[in-house]
Formats: sequence, C-alpha cells, structure tokens
Amino acid sequence: MRVVAGKYRSRLLAAPRGMETRPTSDRLRETLFNVLAPQIEGAKFVDLYAGSGAVGIEAISRGAEFVWFAENTPAAAKTIRENLRALKISSGCQVEERSAMALLENLAKRGTAVDLVFLDPPYDADAEYARALEFLGSARGQAILAEDARVISEHRSKAELPDRFGALERVRVLKQGDASLSFYALRASI
Repeated sequence: MRVVAGKYRSRLLAAPRGMETRPTSDRLRETLFNVLAPQIEGAKFVDLYAGSGAVGIEAISRGAEFVWFAENTPAAAKTIRENLRALKISSGCQVEERSAMALLENLAKRGTAVDLVFLDPPYDADAEYARALEFLGSARGQAILAEDARVISEHRSKAELPDRFGALERVRVLKQGDASLSFYALRASI
C-alpha cells in the first residue's frame, strides 16, 4: 500500500496485521481523490474507521488543512501513528482512538465545520453505516458539515446504501470491482 499522489507520493504505508482491517485499495483511493481534487486543498477532512490511515494520509498529501482519524482498534490506531511518524507528519492531524460516533459528537459539541467526511466501516457492520450517516443527516450532524460538504461512504458494490439519510442525499455512486463509493451532500447544497 502506498500514497498515490501529492507531497508523499509513492511512500509506502503499513497496514494493521490480521483480517479485522480492510484497507482501501490504492486504485480506489486514486479514484476517490480524482473526484475530490477540486475540494481537497485546504479542506478539513474526517477519516472515520480509519484503519491504516491511508485515506486521511492521502488527503494530507494532497493539501488538506486538517485531518481527524477515528479508529477504536488499538492495533490500527498504532499503525496510523506509525505511518504518520514514518512520513514525518506531526501537525495538521489528530488520531482519535475512540469510536467514529464519539469523534462526530465531539466535533458537533465544539462547533467544528468539516468539508469532507470519509467512512469505511467493516463491510458487515451495517449498523455502523446507518449510525454515522443518520447522524450526519440529522440537525446535529448537519451543524458540523460545511455548506458544500461531501460525505463519502465506501461499501460493497452488492450492498446498496439508501439514497437519503435525513438531509443527506446521495448524488453519485462509483463502482470499482467489489467496492463502491457513495457520495452524499446536504440537499440544500445540491
């Protein structure tokens, strides 16, 4: 696994051992960031269920202003920190070793507005998809989303996500092999 483009292009990244974490492939990350290219420079980015941190690190590499990584598996959180240390990234990010929902609630409490949210829970964790997307589509969750924010969910291509979660409406789906990316935006910003 490597950083696809930007400041840290071609640098290798470690992945947590075992089968609990399924890293987003280099090819799918490249597709994701090709779509996000106009929005990434200076963005505030949230990487939920971060695993190795590859998606958030890609955002940093391409010019995101700040990235929050949420990962509650100790081995995966340790890998994120090791990847950041190996790339000498010491600012512009925060590793939250707790649940995705705890991070989202904390951002809401602080009144932090974010531009991009990426979530990639384990494919079999249907409740995690629903919980995070329903929160982000709720009045409380909308408060942390900038006006033109995008929420992107990686999921199995065979597992179709709903078109709406509260005020979030799916605006695009990209399928690549067994994985898909569903892009959501606030209805008012579509």
